[in-house]
Amino acid sequence: VLMAETNRHFNCEPIITRRQMLQRCGTGLGSMGLASMLASQGLLEDASGATTGRSESPMAPKIAHFSPKAKHVIHIFLNGGASQVDTFDPKPALAKYAGKMLPTENLRTERKTGASLPSPFKFKKYGESGLEVSEIFSELGECVDDIAFVRSMYTNVPNHEPSLMMMNCGDLIQPRPSMGAWVTYGLGTENQNLPGFVVMCPGGYPITESANWRSAFLPGAYQGTHLDTKHTDIEKLISNIKNKKQSLPEQRHQLDLLQALNRRHQSVRSEESALESRIQSFELAYRMQMQASDVFDVNQEPKHIHEMYGSGVHARQMMIARRLVERGVRYVQLWHGEGQPWDNHDDIEKGHRNLARQCSQPIAALLKDLKQRGLLQDTIVMCGGEFGRTPVVEMPTPGSNAGKMNGRDHNNHGFTVWLAGGGVKGGQAYGATDEFGFAAVENKVHVHDLHATLLKLLGFDHERLTYRFAGRDFRLTDVHGKVVEDLIA
Repeated sequence: VLMAETNRHFNCEPIITRRQMLQRCGTGLGSMGLASMLASQGLLEDASGATTGRSESPMAPKIAHFSPKAKHVIHIFLNGGASQVDTFDPKPALAKYAGKMLPTENLRTERKTGASLPSPFKFKKYGESGLEVSEIFSELGECVDDIAFVRSMYTNVPNHEPSLMMMNCGDLIQPRPSMGAWVTYGLGTENQNLPGFVVMCPGGYPITESANWRSAFLPGAYQGTHLDTKHTDIEKLISNIKNKKQSLPEQRHQLDLLQALNRRHQSVRSEESALESRIQSFELAYRMQMQASDVFDVNQEPKHIHEMYGSGVHARQMMIARRLVERGVRYVQLWHGEGQPWDNHDDIEKGHRNLARQCSQPIAALLKDLKQRGLLQDTIVMCGGEFGRTPVVEMPTPGSNAGKMNGRDHNNHGFTVWLAGGGVKGGQAYGATDEFGFAAVENKVHVHDLHATLLKLLGFDHERLTYRFAGRDFRLTDVHGKVVEDLIA
């Protein structure tokens, strides 16, 4: 069929030797026979462990290990490391020691630290749960009864690059697939005309760039698709989304020929998985022309929705995120901005207040909007950074905080990540840091535990969602991770 298709386009005789014909026919018939035998014995499995035939698209919807509570994930990443004691983990004891050393020893972080630095922000109780939230996230306070604040998070090191890799990929150094890649590998996606994993970051890339949403050794189809949301023009947001020289039928005719040639090229290079990923990317790029312009056009939203989200790039990002999950996209990651904006080594009051002003209303609007549309019940919304910040002041260092003593250092010992929707038990603060907010001490939750819990909400046993590579079955949680059952409704 491939040769006939090629000949039809080129109007030529087939160029193939008898040896090649016999070799390909023999191999093809043998493969068909083997596949039939394996299928009849239940030995062909998909990522979830269910027997299946090979799907034409690696992004086709798949069955999880058990009935999932959630179908989609929206991950709001406060990159740089938001301070837990200034946002979602109030510590009034810091005021008692303001300007003085804490009675406990300062834990080791990246830089030298000093005396207690009380939060410059007031906290207030919200909702029926009475959970306390900082004044800079007052709009989000209105949603606390749907939120679970995990106040006992911890990770391995106080450095951006490895902590970003841990939070996104489950490993500090080694090239591992991101969580979005694992989720789309396990579940596929519900909309074949849009990427299953979309990443938005206004202004450029965060630290470690595309490594945060890579597919690593998983097939390339599962890698995140990055968009710079500072752009509002669809042709700048998604390069080459429109073909001004050919109609869709003409492109389809051209693509059919290209895919026929690609498949012929691939037939003797089956071990090169990158070829299959490239072939699938051509198909997705073609199909995106039919829906991408629509889904990213937030001007279609009514006036009251725009007023609810507010103005600015974060309002637009949140609206787009809702529109994506509404259309079946599996995993959406929203970064605050280029680099590490929440990395406030100095001027914690000015920096955090300004950053929260940009995103508090849009995040609250996203939760309310998802809820009113019935989408929150099967969409996990997660928000946090790669680590937290110290409750004590960072000492001045040359070229860093310029002699100021009003900022906080990185803190991997204790920080907060919050979850909402998708089967999460809201209205609770799970775990706790010590009285000063330095280290997790009660119901400690490592990043591996967070990943294991998220995968369970999505219908997976994190120990069984694996991919064989280099002779080993790899998984997102490596050889760690414990599901936090108390976070699940």
